[in-house]
Amino acid sequence: MSGKHYKGHEVSCCIKYFIFGFNIIFWLLGVAFLGIGLWAWSEKGVLSNISSITDLGGFDPVWLFLVVGGVMFILGFAGCIGALRENTFLLKFFSVFLGIIFFLELTAGVLAFVFKDWIKDQLNFFINNNIRAYRDDIDLQNLIDFTQEYWECCGAFGADDWNLNIYFNCTDSNPSREKCGVPFSCCTKDPAEDVINTQCGYDVRAKPDPEQKTYIHVKGCVPQFEKWLQDNLTVVAGIFIGIALLQIFGICLAQNLVSDIEAVRAILPLHPPHPPTALSLSGLVAGPPLLASQNSDCCSRHGSVFSASFLSF
Repeated sequence: MSGKHYKGHEVSCCIKYFIFGFNIIFWLLGVAFLGIGLWAWSEKGVLSNISSITDLGGFDPVWLFLVVGGVMFILGFAGCIGALRENTFLLKFFSVFLGIIFFLELTAGVLAFVFKDWIKDQLNFFINNNIRAYRDDIDLQNLIDFTQEYWECCGAFGADDWNLNIYFNCTDSNPSREKCGVPFSCCTKDPAEDVINTQCGYDVRAKPDPEQKTYIHVKGCVPQFEKWLQDNLTVVAGIFIGIALLQIFGICLAQNLVSDIEAVRAILPLHPPHPPTALSLSGLVAGPPLLASQNSDCCSRHGSVFSASFLSF
């Protein structure tokens, strides 16, 4: 286009490369999360035996890395390539996908506030179900130990929840050395000890209840989590609001770039100024970007336009 402007329309290079730069970081983080998840599954032998995915009775934390990494990878790819190649299909996909995630987060927040008791029951069921599978998966075991150590809790609503685990229950038929005990993560910390005593929870639930408090945390993780939320409500709310604003900001940027691209394409000559390239990816990234402004002050000229679109969102 060589500096020409069609009736004042042009694509903001500032917005274009901001979206590209942000999303390439997002995309690389998604690749890293996926890589960590696949590596963890490889170490546990899941990749060599796919059917073992369903064998675990509890929650496999690797799924968190795979799902979050997959979403970040898809979003990052669509935003990065869409902005770089000025592809309106990918940019619209990016906006819609981000909007759906925002809507789901908003819905989940409202439902969690309205149905507090149901959420508490589901959290109790989730924790107890994973207590049963504590020894079945090392990642799940580490997650439970971290949770109990961080919130200084034991079980969902108390240490007796560990009766659900075949290794820790107090039944006469249990031959385990851990019988009537709890994991070491339930134990109270002795500041004088530099090395963790992994046997500190042995036989502790066979002692009277008042004596148990000397050795382990007797409060459950569900009430401790509720207390932590109340104590850190401002921080948690701030994080969620910040994430929501970033999502709205990203949607507005992408939609503003789509509007610029479509406005310029509507007034371009019938024949493109550049011949199409041979490189193509199912038509999504074919051809060089033709619409970006080549003027150095493109960012400042589009500041007021973006502000208007953001306020009208």
